[in-house]
Amino acid sequence: MSEIHTPLGEVAHRPDHYKIQVAQDSLAFVEFVMNDPVPLGRQILAAAGLRTNDDYSLYAILDTGDFEDVRLDEPIDLRRNGVERFVAFHADREFKLTVNGSQVTWGMPIITGSILYELSKPHTNEAVFLVIRGGEDRQIEIEDEVDLTPQGVEHFENAPKRNPKMEIVVNGHETKVANDHVTFDQLVAIAYPGEAPTPNITYSITYRKVASFPHSGELATGGFVEVKNGSIFNVVSVVPVP
Repeated sequence: MSEIHTPLGEVAHRPDHYKIQVAQDSLAFVEFVMNDPVPLGRQILAAAGLRTNDDYSLYAILDTGDFEDVRLDEPIDLRRNGVERFVAFHADREFKLTVNGSQVTWGMPIITGSILYELSKPHTNEAVFLVIRGGEDRQIEIEDEVDLTPQGVEHFENAPKRNPKMEIVVNGHETKVANDHVTFDQLVAIAYPGEAPTPNITYSITYRKVASFPHSGELATGGFVEVKNGSIFNVVSVVPVP
């Protein structure tokens, strides 16, 4: 370590190298070491093995969550808190968005749900939502992809999770249910809407492609299953022969 003499004659020490993390077109960070405490943007790209003449754009991710544009010949003081993480994009276009109010610049036309969750860090009972002005905000799932190409700045915010509706097929017709727990009586009501219970009519329900085990079979009266998108049910009313 090198020495620094303070105005009071004391000797302080500073590190001979500075660790940074750089990601390319994602948030998959790789750690590198810089000897210069105030490198240029092009030196950070070079340390990450990226050629500056390949049209890379570079952003520092601050502690606030904001993305700060770093020019190739701009010096970056690594001794300042919150400038250790950088993202490089190999693209000729940038897309601006906000995540919980922080300004983010993304260099790809698509941003994944997993990246949005990493940026927004929601609590356990929260999800990330795409703000829809004048409409219902869209809950983003981890596996989703969001198109950033429409005109304007997209805004994402954390909010309490909604129970996503599940799409199932009952007697050949697609229908949505409020959650993944579906009962025998619910399926009968879906298959025969408005039909009042009649003592002499019974119902038989078979199913397949459900989330619970067994994944196919016959559902007993009063029973339930855990469904997933695409679960299939066949509900038949049985009238006894006189």
